[in-house]
Amino acid sequence: MRVVIVEDDVLLREGLSLLLANAGVTVVAAVDNATEFLDVIADDRPDAVVTDVRLPPTFTDEGLRAAAEARRRHPGLPVLVLSAYVENSYAAELLSDGVGGVGYLLKERVGKVERFLDALRRVAEGGTAMDPEVISQLLVRRKPDDPLATLTAREREVLALMAEGHNNATIATTLVVSEGAVHKHIRNIFTKLDLPGDEGAHRRVRAVLAYLNA
Repeated sequence: MRVVIVEDDVLLREGLSLLLANAGVTVVAAVDNATEFLDVIADDRPDAVVTDVRLPPTFTDEGLRAAAEARRRHPGLPVLVLSAYVENSYAAELLSDGVGGVGYLLKERVGKVERFLDALRRVAEGGTAMDPEVISQLLVRRKPDDPLATLTAREREVLALMAEGHNNATIATTLVVSEGAVHKHIRNIFTKLDLPGDEGAHRRVRAVLAYLNA
């Protein structure tokens, strides 16, 4: 896997580079600003990008906006966003094209090497990897007119695990149910969210987007 790192904190940037190299991942470039990032991928598209949300000069959402622009220029470019805080709108914005290949993790997860590498792999393969803390806060902030209100409690649990990026087998193990039961719950989720039956894997992404926007 070939990865570009976009991070202004030199210690974290070098740490990520070393971590990925030790895991057999090729770091194509490690830059500290959005402009250089867009220039790098224009010359040689990587398999995935790991970027901070906040970059110079204003340290607000430069990383997010650069990631969105990168996906506009290179549709489907896998992006794993790192943030020090839970900012739900960022995750939803990156997923808004319904293509997938998007992850949103808190920076503290980087220290859990296997979890971080697994999230990066899932994103590179076109899936999603939402931080469990993002999912937890979404559950707390549910609105009265939530479009997911028709889902059962179990279906919401399944959808939350889908948002984290888990496959059916992992969801089944986590919830201590059969894979057949998980498949049935997911089919019900697609039906209740009125997701067309011919979109393949993209339906999982659209279901996750509906969850994030709720």
